[in-house]
Amino acid sequence: MEFFAIADVEADAARLQSIATLSRLPQLCASIDTLLSDEGEHGEMYCLWGQFRVNRETIRDGVRFSLPGCPNALAWTVAAGAEPPGGVVVHCTINRRRPDADFADSIQQFVDDWARGLAQYLG
Repeated sequence: MEFFAIADVEADAARLQSIATLSRLPQLCASIDTLLSDEGEHGEMYCLWGQFRVNRETIRDGVRFSLPGCPNALAWTVAAGAEPPGGVVVHCTINRRRPDADFADSIQQFVDDWARGLAQYLG
């Protein structure tokens, strides 16, 4: 299943890649409480679903994060050049077609928190 939000701010890929780091996760997303460890491109975080390993990878136009131990294979990207022109898209996926409604709502909240956090940080 897929979830989306748009941060209505201007940012290019280089800027997104420089600010969307593991160390800034709690600043960029209210659903992420704390970063427990930071090994550059890998770490551990505590978020609304509990404690997870998190990986960071630069991609064309932005950054992809993944939770490799998550039973739902949750991963999300933040990418420049979304609609409206200049906006930043937050795109999250899980490996379930029909998740529990409360879980789906929590994922949408997570994505919305990312969009708000990016807008505040980059605005």
